[in-house]
Amino acid sequence: MAKDVIHVSDSEAMNDFASVLDRVRAGAEVVIEHDARPVAVVRPAEAPRGRLLSECIALAKAHAKELGYEPTMDADFAADLEEIINSHRKPLNPPDGTDPRFRHFRLIPNLTVLQL
Repeated sequence: MAKDVIHVSDSEAMNDFASVLDRVRAGAEVVIEHDARPVAVVRPAEAPRGRLLSECIALAKAHAKELGYEPTMDADFAADLEEIINSHRKPLNPPDGTDPRFRHFRLIPNLTVLQL
């Protein structure tokens, strides 16, 4: 939750968007309004959870180097993982932002793996 909520007009936001971003970076939520009606909300992004897949791979390689050998997964785990991957082969079609029913969904630019 943002520590402050600031309301600005759309013309003020257009004329000095750098200031709007400065306020957001400082932790504020900025509500942009047109004729005193909210049209957009700019808030600080949530901290990313988990790690990028590339980070996981780098950590696994470093761990293997420390051990002096590469750990292997047991056959049951490998089979389960392969089954999960194969069961989700159809392409994902995330909302593109134009359908108002999905206005709360955000596209995630990088694949992340949740940290356990």
